[in-house]
Formats: sequence, C-alpha cells, structure tokens
Amino acid sequence: MSGHSKWSTIKRKKEKIDAKRGKIFTKFIKEITLAAREGGGDINGNARLRTAVNAAKMSNMPQDNIDRAIKKGTGEMPGVVYEEVMYEGYGPEGVAVLVETATDNKNRTTSELKHIFTKFGGNLGSPNSVAWMFSRKGLIEIDSSSVAEEKAMEVALDSGAEDFQPSESSYLIYTSFESFNAVRDKLEKDFKILSAKVAWISENLVKVANHDKALKVIKFMDSLEDQDDVQNVHANFDIPDDILGALENQ
Repeated sequence: MSGHSKWSTIKRKKEKIDAKRGKIFTKFIKEITLAAREGGGDINGNARLRTAVNAAKMSNMPQDNIDRAIKKGTGEMPGVVYEEVMYEGYGPEGVAVLVETATDNKNRTTSELKHIFTKFGGNLGSPNSVAWMFSRKGLIEIDSSSVAEEKAMEVALDSGAEDFQPSESSYLIYTSFESFNAVRDKLEKDFKILSAKVAWISENLVKVANHDKALKVIKFMDSLEDQDDVQNVHANFDIPDDILGALENQ
C-alpha cells in the first residue's frame, strides 16, 4: 500500500481549502443524505452515517447542516433525490480510476466525466474494468507530532489495523472495511485523528516518476474531483514523494 503518504497529506490540505469555500460541505450533505436514506437516521445503528457525520464534523460542518441532511435522507424534510453511480476507467499513463458520484442526472454526469477522461487521454470503461484491482479499506490519519512512531504503530496494530505508514506530518493506518469504525473508536481515545474515511485501495500500482507525466495525472485527478457530482476519486498511481512535493504548489 505504498505511495499514498504524501498524496494523503496533499489531499488533506486541499480539503481544508475546499472546506473554507464551503464546497466540501456539499459532498458531506450528499453522503449524509444517502447514508440516512439507506440505513436510517440513527448514527449508532448506521455505520455509514456515523462515518459521514464524523468526517463532516472534522471539517467543522455546522450541526444544523448535518441534522437537515439526515432528515432529508429519512424523508422528514423534502430534498433532492440522488443516485449513487460508480464510474471506472483509465486516466493518463494507464492509471486505473474509480469515481464515486451522487447525482440527480446520470446522463449529465456521464457526459461530463467522459469529457474529462477524454481530455486527458484516458477513457471510461465498463463495470469491473478496473474495480477488480481495488479493495475497500478504512484509512485513518493521525497526528504524529505528539507520539513516537513505534508507539503509534503498536497501538494501531493492537487495535486491529492491517497496515501502518509514516508520512511527513502524520501516520496512515489502514484497516479492513469491516473493522474501520471499531479501530477508529479505539484510536481516537489515544490520538488526534486528522481524517478517517473508507477508500478503495489498490496494490497494483502504476509508477509515474516523470515530472510532466505526474503533473498531468494530478491535473486529471483535480478535474475529476472538481466535477460537482463527484464524491470521491480513487486511483492506483504511485508518484514519488519528491515529485509530489514539487508539484504541490503548481
């Protein structure tokens, strides 16, 4: 599961900027609404909703917004009906991509995503064209400033984590999909959690070690994530930390 540490840090910084613009709140509202519609409005009995609410709170989303999104999902308040659609395909440099969307107009979303893929020399694929390369995992990021790596690793693995990776300012902890919430609950007792989410992770990585090619991959990812209906984008690129660092401010 190497190759994700620096990218995770960059993503977290970008999400903070999106939070200031209020853009990320729209994604949280959609996810909370979908989770409540699927499993009810009780966060204690709905693991997906609990994960979504926790993530929203980490980005300082107001409780009123959270409550309204839950009520829209349960039908207590009127709201837009979203459909969840997963898109698959290949981006530049043969990078495999999964795109999670929540849309009220599938035709529009498909057309716009196809345009982005084509623009960057990629193409949308059929169902399971790349999904077989990915596994659903929990990904928890904790602050490394106040705990030694050895101690953090020991606690994480004892809590049921599958893998542990240090990065420049945090530790990345991977869990199985099933144990994600249980591991998160244990870790938050001892550590400051920076982010916690369910992600699609691939061990079949495509190494992109050229600066210009890496820049194209990052611009492609940014274009996908900026599309209004996109909730999450997962890819199997492995860009070296030094190149990612150089690209961070471009």
